[in-house]
Amino acid sequence: MLTVSTINVNGLRAAAKKGFVEWLAATRADFVCLQEVRASADDLPAELAAPPGWHTVHADSRVLKGRNGVAVYSRQEPTAVRVGFGVSEFDASGRYVEAWFPGVVVGSVYLPSGEVGTLRQDQKERFMAAFLPYLVELREKAAASGCEVIVCGDWNIAHQEIDLKAWKANRKNAGFTPAERDWMGRVFDEAGYRDVHRLLYPEGPGPYTWWSYRGKAYDNDSGWRIDYQVATPGLSARALTALVERAATYAERWSDHAPVTITYDWPGA
Repeated sequence: MLTVSTINVNGLRAAAKKGFVEWLAATRADFVCLQEVRASADDLPAELAAPPGWHTVHADSRVLKGRNGVAVYSRQEPTAVRVGFGVSEFDASGRYVEAWFPGVVVGSVYLPSGEVGTLRQDQKERFMAAFLPYLVELREKAAASGCEVIVCGDWNIAHQEIDLKAWKANRKNAGFTPAERDWMGRVFDEAGYRDVHRLLYPEGPGPYTWWSYRGKAYDNDSGWRIDYQVATPGLSARALTALVERAATYAERWSDHAPVTITYDWPGA
C-alpha cells in the first residue's frame, strides 16, 4: 500500500503547538505534502524541519519571508528534487516543490488565493497559465522514466458546485469563478490528471477540506473542497480509500484546513 496525505498547515510552527506533531507521529502516510509552512527549514526547530524517520524537502518563499512555503516529507530519501517549475516569478515564492522516487513523483503545490478585481487575482491567473503546461511536461517526463505523478496541495479552487457549501453566493468570488473552474477542468481533461478523491467518491456535497475561522463555518460544515490529490491515470486507478481527517470539534483543529489522506494499491510501495 502507498498512503499519501496533504495538508495546508496554516503556519507550521503554529500548527505544531496545536497538534500537528502528534498527528505526524500517528500517521501511517508514506508521503506528507505541506503547504503554507511560512518558514524556511533553517528557521524551524529540528523536530519540524526534519522529524525523526522522515526525509524532508522544503521550498520557502525568498520573496516574502514568513509567507507561503511548501514541503514534502517522505519515509524514503528522494532520488531527485526540484523547487519551482521554471518560471522566475514563482520559483522563489515557495509555491511548488517536487521529489522523485522510484516509480513515483510527488509534488506539493500552493496556488495563490487571489481576489477578484485585484493584482492578487492577476498573479493567480499568471500562475495558472504557467503551471498547466508544466503539469503536461511533468507527466510526459515522468512517463518516459517509468513514473506516475501525484501533485498534492491547496489548489485554492473549488471545481464543482458540490465542492463548496455556499456555491450560489460565491459564483463571482476568487476560488469559484468560471475561469478558475474551467482551468481546473483543463488539469483533468487536457493535462491528463485525475481528481483522485472525486474519482473514488463522485457524489457530493463535499467532503470539504477548508473552513473559515469566522462564525460557525466549522460547526455548520460550511466549507470548501480546495485541497486535492491530483494524479496520473495509472496511479489514480489504484486508489482504494480517501479520507478528509476532519477534527471532531472546532477546538481540536490545528489548521483551518484538514488533512486529505488517500491510500493506493501501489506495487512500488
